[in-house]
Order: sequence, then C-alpha cells, then structure tokens
Amino acid sequence: MNRKRSQQTHSSIGLAVCAFAVTAAKEIQLLPAGQFRSNDGRPIDVPHWLINEVMAASVIAEFDTHTNKTVVDYEHQTLLTAQNGQPAPAAGWFSDLEWRESGLFAVDVEWTERASQMIDAGEYRYISPVFLHDKKTGAVTRLLHAALTNNPALDGMDAVAASQFLSIEGEDMQLEQLLAALRKLTGQNETADIESVLANLTATLSSKEDAIAALKTAAEHPDPARFVPIAVMKSLQDELASLKAEKLDLEVGDVVEIALSEGKLLPAQEEWARNLGKENLTSLKQYLASAQPIAALTGTQTGGKPPEGNDNKGELTDDQLALCKVMGITPEDFKKNMLTA
Repeated sequence: MNRKRSQQTHSSIGLAVCAFAVTAAKEIQLLPAGQFRSNDGRPIDVPHWLINEVMAASVIAEFDTHTNKTVVDYEHQTLLTAQNGQPAPAAGWFSDLEWRESGLFAVDVEWTERASQMIDAGEYRYISPVFLHDKKTGAVTRLLHAALTNNPALDGMDAVAASQFLSIEGEDMQLEQLLAALRKLTGQNETADIESVLANLTATLSSKEDAIAALKTAAEHPDPARFVPIAVMKSLQDELASLKAEKLDLEVGDVVEIALSEGKLLPAQEEWARNLGKENLTSLKQYLASAQPIAALTGTQTGGKPPEGNDNKGELTDDQLALCKVMGITPEDFKKNMLTA
C-alpha cells in the first residue's frame, strides 16, 4: 500500500521519555495507557497526553498505511540531523503496533547488532517515542518514530521536534493546495477526494492524447481531395509569377513607347523608365502624368532632329539649345540622344 499523509491542523508534536526499561527483545512499550506526562514536566500546551484503546485503534490504522518500517534511532538524531549535520544511524526498525491493557507496543522490533550489544551492556535504558497529539485534548493522534535515550529531558528537544512537525504539516498543506487546484482544473467539487481527482485527470489527459494522435495521423496522411502537393503548388506559383512578369513587361513597354512618342521622355531616359515601371508601374504613370512634353521633340516634323538638307548639319536649333540648358546637358549629349532615338 502507498504511504499517505493526513492533515494535522489541530495537532502538536510530543516527545516523551517514558520509564520503560528496554531490552534487546522484539517487543518494546512505546506509550502507557491512559493519561501520562514526560519526566521533565511536559506537555505544556495541554494538561497531559492521553491514549486509550479507541485512540490507539486510530493510531494503529494510520501507522499501517506506511510501507516503510519505522526507525528507532539514537538520542533522536533523526530530528537533529538538519540542525547538526550528523548522520542518524538506526538502532532498530519496527512495522507492527499492538494495543494492550498497559499501553501501546511495537511487537516486531529488529535491533541492529550494535544496538543489541549496547542495550545488553546497559549503555541505553529508555525508549522515547515521538508522536502527534491533539492540541485541545492531548489525545495521541499519530506515532512518528522512537529513540533509544538515557536522558529524560533533552535540552531544546521540544523546539526541534516542533520544527519537524511544522515541516510535516507544511507538506500536507501544500498537498491540499495542489489538490484544490487539480479539483478546479478538472471541474470537480471541493469535496472530491484525491482518487477521484486523479481518475478524472487521467481521463482528461487520455482524451487529449487521443486528439493529438488523430491530428498527427491526419498530418502524416493528408486527404488528396483536400490538399494540393507542395511541388504542384510551387509550380503553379512560379508559372503565375512568370505570367505576371510578362504582362508587366508588355504594359511598361506600351507606357514608355507612348511617353517617348509624346515627348515626355528622352531616349536617354528609356532604360530608367522601364526599370521604374517594373518596380512600380504606378509611380511611373504618376511621373509621366505630370511630365510636360518637350517642345523641341514635339514641335518639329523631324521629332527634334535637324531637317535633312540643312546647311548647318549637326547644329541644334534655338529650341534645342534652350532645352539643353534647362536639362543641364551638353549639346553633344543631346545630339547623341537624337541619333539613337
């Protein structure tokens, strides 16, 4: 069975060094029947500790939920390890409790060889149990472990034992907070126990895993009636891009040819205009819409070229010279453009 923890919100820790002589036998008395106090005057939060047959039945039932055996150490070193950093060797182990008329007993103690020798030699004489008790009634609620000791009132032991209990209680509170969060996550009420919550959570995770598996299968085996292969899609995209480029080239060519014929572009501007049109046809059209026809190119029958038979061959007209000045180009460059037009 699994080890369980129960909340002890109304419990406090107790440590009693009882005057029970210990031997190396398998049975040791842990607690006396009825009301009892420690030899040093504890407890201080209640008049006395208390255990009877009914209370013992509850203590034993909780104890039996533990899988691991319970330790008997030396001088409560299990509680002191975190404080002094020393190891806490076991003197013995037990896993079976029994209630008798005289009190609570461990009836299957397995002593270590070292502990048996020390007990037989009289080096240790007493058993000191560590337990939880109700802070209102003093009733023992849970047995934690026990120790071999010779000192019925170890200085500071109550504080150390209390810190150990607070650690246990803190873990229980964290578990309850986690359980509350899981109840909310799985949509269960506040009274749902941990088994119900875990079952619901397992079912939820299982359904999610099924959904993920279905999506994975669909991704690995797509329906050909619903999806186009990537290679086909890429081919269509390339073909469409090529058609768009051809259409754009034709449209840009038409716009540039018209602009040249209307004198809105110089032959030297043709390459620039075609490149602009390929990048942004709208920008080219806007530029040409605001461009004024060049009179030197459109005002003569020769399209801005010197008329044939002119005695001043190679000379520019007055309009052409004025245009060179406005455009910031030399007459020679203007002539070259006229010859290539």
